[in-house]
Amino acid sequence: MNKPLVRRIARTACPHDCPSTCALDIEVLDSGTIGRVRGARDDPYTAGVICEKVARYAERAHHPDRLLHPLRRTGPKGSGQFERISWAEALDTIGRRFLEIEAEYGPEAIWPYYYAGTMGHVQRDGIQRLRHAKGYSGQYDTICTMISWTGYVAGTGFLAGTNPEQMAESDCVVIWGTNPVNTQINVMTHAIRARRERGAKLVVVDIYRTGTMEQADMPLLIRPGTDGALALGVMNVLLRDGLADRAYLASHTDFSSTTEAHIRAADPQWAAQITGLLVDEIEAFARLIGENPRSFFRLGYGFARQRNGATNMHAALCLPAMIGAWRHRGGGALHSNSGTWRLDKSEITRPLLKQPGVRTLDMCRIGPILTGDAQALASGGPVKALLIQNTNPMVVTPDHALTRRGFEREDLFTVVHEQFMTETAQMADIVLPATMFVEHNDYYTRGGHTRVLYGPKIIDAPSEARPNHFVINEIARRVGAEAAVSEKTDRELVAAVFARSRYGDLDAIAETGFVDRALPDDKARYQEGFAWPDGRFRFHPDWEATRIKRGVEWVCEPSDMPDVVSYCDWTEPATPEVPFRLATSPARTFLNSTFGETPGTRKREGPPSLLVHPEDAAALGLADGAPVTIGNHRGEVELTLRLFDGLRRGVVVAEGVHPHKAHRKGRGINTLIGSDPVKPFGGAAFHDATVWIRASAS
Repeated sequence: MNKPLVRRIARTACPHDCPSTCALDIEVLDSGTIGRVRGARDDPYTAGVICEKVARYAERAHHPDRLLHPLRRTGPKGSGQFERISWAEALDTIGRRFLEIEAEYGPEAIWPYYYAGTMGHVQRDGIQRLRHAKGYSGQYDTICTMISWTGYVAGTGFLAGTNPEQMAESDCVVIWGTNPVNTQINVMTHAIRARRERGAKLVVVDIYRTGTMEQADMPLLIRPGTDGALALGVMNVLLRDGLADRAYLASHTDFSSTTEAHIRAADPQWAAQITGLLVDEIEAFARLIGENPRSFFRLGYGFARQRNGATNMHAALCLPAMIGAWRHRGGGALHSNSGTWRLDKSEITRPLLKQPGVRTLDMCRIGPILTGDAQALASGGPVKALLIQNTNPMVVTPDHALTRRGFEREDLFTVVHEQFMTETAQMADIVLPATMFVEHNDYYTRGGHTRVLYGPKIIDAPSEARPNHFVINEIARRVGAEAAVSEKTDRELVAAVFARSRYGDLDAIAETGFVDRALPDDKARYQEGFAWPDGRFRFHPDWEATRIKRGVEWVCEPSDMPDVVSYCDWTEPATPEVPFRLATSPARTFLNSTFGETPGTRKREGPPSLLVHPEDAAALGLADGAPVTIGNHRGEVELTLRLFDGLRRGVVVAEGVHPHKAHRKGRGINTLIGSDPVKPFGGAAFHDATVWIRASAS
């Protein structure tokens, strides 16, 4: 077979919900076809390396199951029975039904619901201007970043950290609560470079032996939700053995005799009992970072997805302050650089249209909201219509049984704009076909790095697929929201945002493909002071001040939160009825529910599985490969048992958000996850559930 002729190589950016936001070089074969996808070698962070998911993107872009035409439901919800209709008929139906619902129940009965299926701001965030113009219910964004960002800002006062390329200049790289081999491969590029060029040690803190931990010089395998105890135990040793940077603590932090007395009570024996580590392991970790203050702490999202996640993030972040790591190039910490972009997105979102007094609904509480929970509904009326873009809530949200029951309501009018017939699209009344990132213009921010990337349209969309920007404008016209209509093209909106944000001219930016927003190194490492009025890192967090900085709301009593770095035993309790702690960790070839439709991904991942310690399996009388059912008071899920000795007894892990149809009874793993808001400001504890396990009935 002849190799397809490559017309050109196009520079663009990965649109998916990953901190790397890789710069891509994509083969364009013709006006509607892409070929191979490679990481851009001339981008210092991507450095030519991308994940296997995106490397196979042509398989997804040209998949035979892509949605190509608007559809209207003809059978029961979830039946998959639809008929093809025109765009005009679909949009007219949406406009008419929204206006009818607004007239009968008020505009708050309509809830535009979106998230990060694309991280492009034009296509992702334009839904906000329709929401604002009409007074539709607001969305409280809790599903991903709420818990971890809160814990980080509580310490630094600002969401930014050391340039991740400086990992290569470190003497020790600590990867905490994240598995970049699966989720952010570029972290490994720079960490391994530090090992190769400087002899740096790699420490990995996690709850099971991941692909990342397998590469560690010092693997620290802890129990779920005990990160704060580990951090306190390490700080105790640093103080005890004279390894803390006392001068830095005095000049750059609020550390005091009160702080020290609190930490002195948390000795390594106490921490070992909680975490499952040996005392020697805790002391060795403390010595390693204490003797190598040029340590880079890459703090992930995973370990914060616990009910004590915010306090755990804050506790881990105290370690680089304790050893003065921020003093050194290659030292300090990074969770996200999302505080650095300083973008004026007003042309996309139209914030001045926002109406006062409109309720805001917690996106993680979609199940309780759709099933009429008064508190979740903010004491308002029912949600009677959904407009969904860029997310698949039937799979990715917690409390799936409630979510499913809500979507099954016949009085709920649901519109889904999607690329494939997802589980959420199957529940829709109207399904609209969406473009992919190579088929529209947008720009993308890098939480895990320092650059904002431009992603141009490089091929034509197939058939009748249309971008989000088009859909929002057309619905706005039909519901009388002319103020929400943007007459600019998606490329013109990118240019307008860049101009308003003083980034420069888009034509010039398109030549390189990015705008570098790196802070000066001294500022990124807080040498001029942390972002609190006194300029000091906070071992004693002011949660109310953190709330104000983040613009979020309390979900607990403020007095519930500790006033000093702490381990809080708030995780879902294991009992004789539900003795196993479950974490729902990321798979290598899924990204949330994305990529589950491609054959290569399904082959690589295999059936939905549960990693169980061999001794736990033996005690249950279960063998490798056995079909098992796991459950709790929220529901039951069927999986295949896999023996795995790389976790603590009593801990089980289900990797990846598999399509529901991959499970024998059609219920996914988030059936078992609670939607109760996490302290202090909300979010879902995706890695914090307790379950029972039994053999599945034949």
